[in-house]
Amino acid sequence: MNKQQLVAEIKRKNSFLCIGLDTDINKIPKHLLDFEDPVFEFNKQIIDATHDLCVAYKPNIAFYEQYGSKGWDTLQKTIEYIPENIFTIADAKRGDIGNTAKMYAKTFFDTYGFDSVTVAPYMGNDSVLPFLDYQDKWTILLALTSNPGADDFELQKLESGKYVYQQVLETSKKWGENIMYVVGATRPEMIAEVRKIIPNHFLLVPGVGAQGGSLKEVCQYGLTDEIGLLINSSRGIIYAGTDEDFAQKSREAALQIQKEMTILLHK
Repeated sequence: MNKQQLVAEIKRKNSFLCIGLDTDINKIPKHLLDFEDPVFEFNKQIIDATHDLCVAYKPNIAFYEQYGSKGWDTLQKTIEYIPENIFTIADAKRGDIGNTAKMYAKTFFDTYGFDSVTVAPYMGNDSVLPFLDYQDKWTILLALTSNPGADDFELQKLESGKYVYQQVLETSKKWGENIMYVVGATRPEMIAEVRKIIPNHFLLVPGVGAQGGSLKEVCQYGLTDEIGLLINSSRGIIYAGTDEDFAQKSREAALQIQKEMTILLHK
């Protein structure tokens, strides 16, 4: 999916919502455990209930690969079930060089058919360029994350006076066109600083919902003429209900965010 298609889908749905499929078998409704593949059944019902309200789904790969080959099968079934007009993100946070990076890119882009994958840029351009060889795919680089430990490295100052995350943005934006960045919603005021460096790139923004980030503040600093944001909510949507009506509860949670997005898009 190219940028024009993504923007068109956002405008059609009045939504820039991404739903994280971080599906934990210990948290899904108990009646689903009777199914042959409980995780897939949970994902399937979440997708059925929310696909008209979001523009992206983001499976967290760790929640699938922990089960070995069965988990990878569940992931593939999930990806195949997602409608083609919805952007897919492999939240894998891979980061290695050379042939290893090429194999990671092949795994998520060729084998599983994701539109994008999250990548850690710590090892430099040779850990990212193999992903950018796929012209019709997106590489989403970790930049300014929402976890407390981000202070350990991302917010350390270099001799130049720049923060590490700023250097990551300055350097990596020259590597290719199909790059997005992860910027956490729990640091909304810093999105303004991010936009000074990358005014037009799409940002994948986790932290709205269960982590306490403010959608309104993120949009205040981050919206562009082409929207430029994918706001992710995982736990706040997929675990909104715990009983047999869990999918309807998830829809209600997603609809609440989508309605707020509609207002923000038409201000």
